Amino acid sequence: MSIFRLMIVVIAMFAVQCLSAQEIKSIKITELEKTIAESKTPMVINFWATYCKPCVAEIPYFQEEVKKQKAGGMQLVLVSLDLKSYYPQKIRSFAASRKFTAPILWLNETDADYFCPKVDPKWSGVLPATLFINNKTGYRKFYEDALSRETLKKEIMATLN
Repeated sequence: MSIFRLMIVVIAMFAVQCLSAQEIKSIKITELEKTIAESKTPMVINFWATYCKPCVAEIPYFQEEVKKQKAGGMQLVLVSLDLKSYYPQKIRSFAASRKFTAPILWLNETDADYFCPKVDPKWSGVLPATLFINNKTGYRKFYEDALSRETLKKEIMATLN
């Protein structure tokens, strides 16, 4: 293969990767609060970071289990608490390499004493953390720990009912 053809292939592969890369929106906690309050569908909101091994380990089965409940309107949103220097490229690359397909938001906040209680009054800031919410039924439950697949399934069903 000539150098020219090789360069064309590399450029094409790079272009495809760029086009398929997920957009990661920067949000403030007030925007997240509004999204939660105005949600018309049941939601699982998972707070994670690239450096958090338990976070990264649970995201694949979060995606799988929520996907099974799409007919019920269930949505998964991943909220990254990574450092500003990771936004957006390092988060995007990390997510792409692990095939994270759920929407990703980056929480543009640095004061956990400010934003944690806005998510849940008992949240100390530990990751992973997950909020289950269904505004139609009034269901709201918060976990400040990694969840097993079994616990996740149970909470998804409770959120939907």
